[in-house]
Amino acid sequence: MSSLAPPPRDIKTIAEVEKSLIFSSFTADTAWEVGNALRSRLLDFPDPAVINISLANSNQLLFHSVTRSGTQPDNDSWVARKRATVLRWGCSTWYMHNKLKGDEALFAAKYMLGERAGQYAIHGGGFPIRVKGVEGIIGVIVVSGLKQEQDHQVVVETLENYINNRS
Repeated sequence: MSSLAPPPRDIKTIAEVEKSLIFSSFTADTAWEVGNALRSRLLDFPDPAVINISLANSNQLLFHSVTRSGTQPDNDSWVARKRATVLRWGCSTWYMHNKLKGDEALFAAKYMLGERAGQYAIHGGGFPIRVKGVEGIIGVIVVSGLKQEQDHQVVVETLENYINNRS
């Protein structure tokens, strides 16, 4: 089994990492390449996971795959909740988790979510897709199935490798 570096927990460093992972462009081909790179990397882990890449301006799905048998419909619920968090706050779910110290009641109260709190998740694995010269995020990558810090870090390490090898 392969390992991942532990992700940072201070929000300043998390934000810096997110801002450093900018694509020069992002197309359906990019989503396919990143999705396959994530799937290959996730095969190093025994737990099944779901990978989802979609555009921000719609529910247009560009990539969706599982790593192995054993995923559950609940994984797709987590994908939707993590995606919603990234779209609403424009940052990773790991950032939100650490900003609020994992306190879901505080999260719901701070943002006055009420009964809608269950539509969002502040667990690692949701990550914004940014493109140089484009304001805001253009899409969302979500991994669900490992421990939340691993869900986050596998996205970060895969994106670092992908982006750095194309510069």
